[in-house]
Amino acid sequence: MDDQKKVFTLAEVSEHSNPKDCWLVISGKVYNVTKFLEDHPGGDEVLLSATGKDATDDFEDVGHSSTARAMMDEMYVGDIDTATIPTKVKYTPPKQPQYNHDKTPEFIIKILQFLVPLLILGFAVAMRFYTKQSAE
Repeated sequence: MDDQKKVFTLAEVSEHSNPKDCWLVISGKVYNVTKFLEDHPGGDEVLLSATGKDATDDFEDVGHSSTARAMMDEMYVGDIDTATIPTKVKYTPPKQPQYNHDKTPEFIIKILQFLVPLLILGFAVAMRFYTKQSAE
C-alpha cells in the first residue's frame, strides 16, 4: 500500500454503486467489495443497498466476525473525507397544540356529570309512567 492514503469524497465513492464496481464506506474507510459480492453470506443486495452512504451502522448492526473484519483489509482502497458525509438529522416531531383546559371549564363538566344521569332517570320514570297509563 502507498505511504500516502487516498482520500475520497462521498460523491466519488457513490459512483461505484453497481454489481460490477461496488465500494462501501465503513468506519471512515473506503472498501472495494466488488469481488466479494457473490461470496457475501447475506447476498449482494445487502452490500449494494449500502452504497452511496456511510454504511458503518449497517455493518456494525449485523455483528461481523473477526474473520470478516480481517478480510476487509484486502479490500481497503482509501479513506473517506468525512466532511462530505451528510450529518444525521435527529427527528424532531412537530409541536402538537396543547390541550386547553379553559375551553371546557371544570364546573361545566361537573354539572354534566350530575345532570346527564338525572335526565336519564327522569326519562326512565316518564316512560314508566306513560306505559303504566296506556296499559289502563
